[in-house]
Amino acid sequence: MPDTTSKKKRGWIVGIAVLAVAGVLVAVLSSNLVAWASNGAAQKTDDAYLRADVTPLSTKAAGLVASVEVSDYQHVTAGQLLARLRDEDFRAQVDQAEAAVQAAQAALVNNQRQKELQDARVQQAETGITSAEAEISAAEAGIQAANSAVANARSGLAGIQADVQRTSLERKRQESLVASESATRQKLEQAVAEEERFQAQRASRQAEIDSAVAQLASRKADVQRARAHLDSSRAEVAVQRRQRAVLDSQEQTLYADLKARQAALELARTNLGYTRIVAPQDGIVGERKVRAGQLVSPGTQIVSLVEKQIWVQANYRETQLLRIRPGDPAEVRVDAFPHLVLKGHVDQIAPASGSQFALLPPDNATGNFTKVTQRVPIKIALDQNQNGMERLRPGLSVVASIRTKT
Repeated sequence: MPDTTSKKKRGWIVGIAVLAVAGVLVAVLSSNLVAWASNGAAQKTDDAYLRADVTPLSTKAAGLVASVEVSDYQHVTAGQLLARLRDEDFRAQVDQAEAAVQAAQAALVNNQRQKELQDARVQQAETGITSAEAEISAAEAGIQAANSAVANARSGLAGIQADVQRTSLERKRQESLVASESATRQKLEQAVAEEERFQAQRASRQAEIDSAVAQLASRKADVQRARAHLDSSRAEVAVQRRQRAVLDSQEQTLYADLKARQAALELARTNLGYTRIVAPQDGIVGERKVRAGQLVSPGTQIVSLVEKQIWVQANYRETQLLRIRPGDPAEVRVDAFPHLVLKGHVDQIAPASGSQFALLPPDNATGNFTKVTQRVPIKIALDQNQNGMERLRPGLSVVASIRTKT
């Protein structure tokens, strides 16, 4: 009986010891499990999918669809025509804009011709100034000549005046002698003739004076007319130069108008180009969203383009990121093709966890808190020219395994 009791006690002690050791092991494993998982050489996740850029191609112009040039799921190349809108209105706008540009260019040419004509007018007015200055110089020279002629004529008149007075006295003396019969009539006639000759010369000298004075007055009038002509020519030059300045300012306005019309033409051509929807790069189109004859407005989706460049988005737990670095090699298994194994490498690690990019990010500052392990997206770039890559499609599930270099 005592042996049985002691055996039972030893059994209880062994059991308690085993449970204690197991508890210690569980505590040690649970406290170091995260560290062991983070330090693993290979990090694997099945929360991974194939991704590619999917571009919705829409219209920027409104109009009727003339034709859709591709079928659903067709391979296309960069620049290939996908759909076309009716472009009659847009072509008319281009023609109208081109006509406006031609009109603006013609206006500039006309302005240039007017400037050339105005330059000729300015030159002509400046020639008038030179001509008026020459006329003034000639008229002033004529005044000087007329003054000399008047002075000479007056000098000659003074000389003749003495002869006229002398012959007049001689005539009177001869008349007195003839009356007293002390001289012959022949002497009287000679005295009369001599007096009349000098009186005629005096009249001639007086006429020369009058002519010279008239010539002087005429030359003075010529000077006044020439000066008036000079003032008129200078005023004409000023007017023509102001008109030339007006044409210069008009030229700047016409250049600005031409640039505006050229911009309108470029805009019209751009709008015409919007009637052709082309593939921006190589890829595969999705389902067509429009058909020929359908009225579309700006923003209407025509088709989606899936690019050929495919990569993997693997959502790793935050506890797996300790050793993962860009450039680490990766291995990808596609669920749809179990025997297909693809090689790649870590391209980029997301700057935040996926929850931060959600439409409604979690707010753990309110209510009860339950800690949830976050996941961080990692982009894995696939190596090119691998067999089977042409069968990959975005959205397929994969299993990604990253081998860390440390």
